[in-house]
Amino acid sequence: MTDHPGDLDQIRHAADELVPKLTERLSRSALGEIEVRAGSLRVRVSRAVEGPSTAAPAAGSQATARAEHAAPTAAGPTAGAHGVPSPAVGYFVYGDGLGPGLVVEKGDALGFVEVLGVRHDVRAPRPGKVRNLVTETGEAVEYGQTLLELEPAEA
Repeated sequence: MTDHPGDLDQIRHAADELVPKLTERLSRSALGEIEVRAGSLRVRVSRAVEGPSTAAPAAGSQATARAEHAAPTAAGPTAGAHGVPSPAVGYFVYGDGLGPGLVVEKGDALGFVEVLGVRHDVRAPRPGKVRNLVTETGEAVEYGQTLLELEPAEA
């Protein structure tokens, strides 16, 4: 494996602290995988692929928690709401003052997705009222992932 004590410390740190934190973060998101690099250490945590031929997960309760959380995020927006999708893979940041109950017009800035230092604006696709903030500011998002939900504007 390795002959360097520092490498063993990095592995212990990854096993004791980094993997549980990444697993928890993955379970809260719709991402399929998270990878972190720190120096020479690279840690990747992936969501288990479920299907009829999938055996019981070896990781026990953590894998079960991820599988249970995966269903609601895949379901999409709640009834009557329109999901606002991410325009790119990157890190999402909400606009200042954005929160549930805020009325927005078509084209209003809702936030941005940062990709390699480049901002991709997220704008309201239609008028409405913010119902639910689905992601957290600074969260890694995938293309098409629902960032927030808008209720249709009242006529």
